[in-house]
Amino acid sequence: MADADDDVPPPAAQPPVLHPWLAPAARELLARRDRLAHALLVTGQEGIGKRDLARVLAQSLLCETPRPDGLACNACASCHYVAAGQHPDLRMVEPVDIDDDGIATPVEWIAVDKVRALIDWALLSSHRRVAKVAIVAPAERMNAAAANALLKTLEEPPPDTYLIIVSHQPGRLPPTIVSRCVRVAIAAPDAPTGAQWLAAHGAREAAALLAQAHGAPLAALALAEPGYQAERAAWLTALASPRALSPLLLSARIEAAPRDERKARLAAAIDWLLAWCADLAAVTAGGRPERNVDFADRIAALGRSVARISLFRYHRALLEQRALLSHPLQPRLVAEALLIDYRALFD
Repeated sequence: MADADDDVPPPAAQPPVLHPWLAPAARELLARRDRLAHALLVTGQEGIGKRDLARVLAQSLLCETPRPDGLACNACASCHYVAAGQHPDLRMVEPVDIDDDGIATPVEWIAVDKVRALIDWALLSSHRRVAKVAIVAPAERMNAAAANALLKTLEEPPPDTYLIIVSHQPGRLPPTIVSRCVRVAIAAPDAPTGAQWLAAHGAREAAALLAQAHGAPLAALALAEPGYQAERAAWLTALASPRALSPLLLSARIEAAPRDERKARLAAAIDWLLAWCADLAAVTAGGRPERNVDFADRIAALGRSVARISLFRYHRALLEQRALLSHPLQPRLVAEALLIDYRALFD
């Protein structure tokens, strides 16, 4: 399954990328770098490049010869260190464990020891004597102890040290952290800009991909992976004919995946069901499908035969089930139960 968000770190040697829809925000912030707050909270939906923006800001703040607009020169020693992922004055705090061989493994939470290491690092003198920058992404993945530990650094930041906090869900952050940051809200680009960017990166059916990703280009590009689209098509084709749907056979597709991929496939299936139900709700309210535009006609036909209250209750059940994905589950059995309930919407 494709990973449709921007949580996963890029290869260490990949330089920061300033996407065209993020350039205005970057330039606006860097134009007042002398007065820039020491703690920024960058918010917005997943898949629009907030982490990339944070890295661009970090590189620019660490640059030894910044351009007139404040962006990094991409030529000085500091810029080369950032591009190589080896700048001593840049710290990345993420839900990733890196072993002795440099192999990164995603983990569920940002643990307190990572934040304590960040605090110790922040108290050290700058190596390049320009600034120090730490990025926490995504911040809502900090556990409670980690969030509490970070608060002290926010209250008493060392001189010339910047903390850039990236969050898809700022409502999950403690209010004490949010209140000590300057919020930078990032929006998804308009449809033509997103489609142009996707086309430039080799994606076909850009409009449909953007619809699936709520307009987030990076998420849409991840969704373009052929295997993901083939599996999505199989599920949505079955959902389009609920009376002929076999929960047993469709949920078996999850069991067919390798064991370590079954939770990811269940997560994708729940996301497809959520988007499908949202489109059904739009149709029952007199609107048009927004997420699954390639199945718009079939959804429009189904919308005439589903009860709105039952649909809303089912949608809520899907949300509750998605919240349990980090717990031990039997993915196939969960999917089978959800599909039985989906089919019952049309009885």
